[in-house]
Amino acid sequence: MADVDETDHTLLRLLREDGRRTYSEMARDVGLSVAAVKRRVDRLRDIGVITGFTVQVDHTKLGWGIEAFTEVRYVGTTSVGEIVHTAAGIPEVQAVFTIAGDPDALFRVRVRDIGHLQDVIDQLRRSGTVTGTKTLMVLGSWARE
Repeated sequence: MADVDETDHTLLRLLREDGRRTYSEMARDVGLSVAAVKRRVDRLRDIGVITGFTVQVDHTKLGWGIEAFTEVRYVGTTSVGEIVHTAAGIPEVQAVFTIAGDPDALFRVRVRDIGHLQDVIDQLRRSGTVTGTKTLMVLGSWARE
């Protein structure tokens, strides 16, 4: 476990809220110098706590307003690598979670409309080792990042 103190946790929270926040802004919020904040952020990157910086996208404004989770069941001999490979070939699949128990995986899918969702599910089912699916449409969401 990484050696992270309360100030580091505050810096992480500030960066999660706005990854483009400046060191000057964060320094003011945590009561440190700009150089000290930069050193801390660099250390958090060096030890692997911060793994990258991303952008949050409003997919609805891009025409991809439907999000769903599809439970996927596979033939018992299917490897995790094959599960990930199935998803990697379908651009609408945003994330794959391999899980213990039944089902074998949970796919987070982003599509334009219901017909598009059906096409993606059909494509999954044709992958060869999929034995069943169950899809849950997202009505709303909240996340702690």
